[in-house]
Amino acid sequence: MKLLTCCTLLSLALASVVPARAAEPFLEKIDLFKAGENGYKLQHIPGIVVTAKGTVLAWCEARLKGGDWDQIDILLRRSTDDGKTWSEAKKIADVPGPHTKNPFSLVMKNVDPKDVTYNNPVLIADKDGTVHMLFCIEYMRCFYQQSKDDGVTWSTPVEITATLEKFKMDYDWKVLATGPNHSIQTKSGRLVVPVWLSTGTGGNAHRPSVTSTIYSDDLGKTWVAGDIAVPCTEEWINPNETVAIELADGSVMLNVRSESKAHRRLTTISKDGATGWSTPKFDDALLEPICMGGIVRYSTEATGGKNRILFSNPDNLKKATGKGEPGKNRDRRNVSVKLSYDEGKTWTVNKAIEPEWSAYSDIAVTKSGTILCFYGRGEKAGFAGDKLTVARFNLEWLTDGKDVPQKK
Repeated sequence: MKLLTCCTLLSLALASVVPARAAEPFLEKIDLFKAGENGYKLQHIPGIVVTAKGTVLAWCEARLKGGDWDQIDILLRRSTDDGKTWSEAKKIADVPGPHTKNPFSLVMKNVDPKDVTYNNPVLIADKDGTVHMLFCIEYMRCFYQQSKDDGVTWSTPVEITATLEKFKMDYDWKVLATGPNHSIQTKSGRLVVPVWLSTGTGGNAHRPSVTSTIYSDDLGKTWVAGDIAVPCTEEWINPNETVAIELADGSVMLNVRSESKAHRRLTTISKDGATGWSTPKFDDALLEPICMGGIVRYSTEATGGKNRILFSNPDNLKKATGKGEPGKNRDRRNVSVKLSYDEGKTWTVNKAIEPEWSAYSDIAVTKSGTILCFYGRGEKAGFAGDKLTVARFNLEWLTDGKDVPQKK
């Protein structure tokens, strides 16, 4: 009788996971931020996340003059209908002054010491409904705040720079940045945020650089510095803007931008997202034009589907001039989305979203399974910052109908 009951329960569980009827493939694009709006020269560094309640949050750096060190605010828009319609943009980070300009920025031309630079916002959707947020001021100070109402209101920012000061025992940084992009909460509840650190002595005061993580095991109350994950070496040159994904076995993989001559994304894995990082390696399938990318889990076997991971970035190594030097920027165009069924070991699907000029991106999945890629695109060659656009599409579009999400 007991055996029959177990078998019956197993059969019912398996029967409850059935392939959904294939939906019609679709792709649509919605511009969320445009250059020149609200007095900002451009909006840059897009990020996107879906909360536990299903609200979509999309944010960016709104730059008054355009540069990394100019006056920058952090703006957010919200959607409660799967990314179809959006609220008005709202500034979500405000730390009372006075503020001191990072002295490493003042060696550059046209940097106004009166400008206040809010930079590199990172949001994490907690499974309890909280939205955690980290951001920096002047690439020098780091703050934490949270929202209990899906990004409508935010707590008073708390400075956590002391956490990052601990890195100076290993790397004497003068410039710091969180993320950018969304980051993750692991199954254990740990919040993991990639960071990059620079001595500020190279180009734009952002080089040379190394990558690591900070983490919290008490829902953002306290933060701890991890180990250096990717150092700066002759092979791994200036690792910086980094995204994180939890793998099926509970380990954390970092996917890292760098200026390495291999022009491939770097990856490294840690069992806890903080220590014991594996030797970084280049992923031959992920081209690196030297630009931020995005990564997110679509589904897991534990939830009744296949293990699927999505990755987005400009899939291009060409230059319009025809002169591509090793370790130097290639044209930011052809933002594409790749799909892996084996936890990032291989990428068997690759489809372009924006074949022309396009740049930074982040990626999310809604409760209904709609994929949202939030990225910058331009109308002409050069910096792709004319618009920040959300591309909404389904798995059927991405895979040309060869893969259909399963429903419980």
